[in-house]
Amino acid sequence: MRFNRILLSGTLVAVALVIQVSVLGRLQLPGAVPDLVLLTVVALALVYGPVGGALIGFGAGLLADLAPPADHAAGRYALVLCLIGYLVGLVRPDTGRFRSAWGPMLTVVAAAMSSTLLYAGVGALVGDTAARHVGLVGLLFTATLYDLLLAPFTVPFLMALARRAENDPMAVEANGGPPQGKDVASGWLAGGTGLRIGSQRGGLRLKTARGRANRAGRIKGVKGVKSVKKL
Repeated sequence: MRFNRILLSGTLVAVALVIQVSVLGRLQLPGAVPDLVLLTVVALALVYGPVGGALIGFGAGLLADLAPPADHAAGRYALVLCLIGYLVGLVRPDTGRFRSAWGPMLTVVAAAMSSTLLYAGVGALVGDTAARHVGLVGLLFTATLYDLLLAPFTVPFLMALARRAENDPMAVEANGGPPQGKDVASGWLAGGTGLRIGSQRGGLRLKTARGRANRAGRIKGVKGVKSVKKL
């Protein structure tokens, strides 16, 4: 991985882990807890691909395993997030763009459910049966719900930040113009709100150009009339 990717990914994962432990972990919500670390891995994997997603997932999971108040074996969540990061990176389109907001939303849902199932499965292998007592179905539902509600406020921002940090051509085209098509992050926001920001900017530019042309035509017409009167 590039140095700027490592630096940005480490910073984002560290911030997400601090918020996860100090804020989200103390909300005392029913069932699961919103997993900001998972959403950070998903966002970066959608930008960096499967290899980068796997490396970031392993590092983020290992930090989560060691951060207090961890009550499970070290490496358990690292394995889960490593697999999630790799699989999410495979889902990333070749162009890096989803055609609608459903793509990222379904990716978050699949990642939340898969991480819960994998975590419970690895726990069963090492003799941890806490998920059975809490209720696996309830954990699946609440984890998916919380992550899906938190994702629109985090994933698009993290993806746009990752692209801008490495001067991705999808963030800024080589010719200096706006990116063609929809980016994953911008497409999610635009698809969720029903707004098309790019087309609106193009329409405003076209209206401005037409207004200038009309004013120029009127000025020329007035000058022509005045010259005829003088003759």
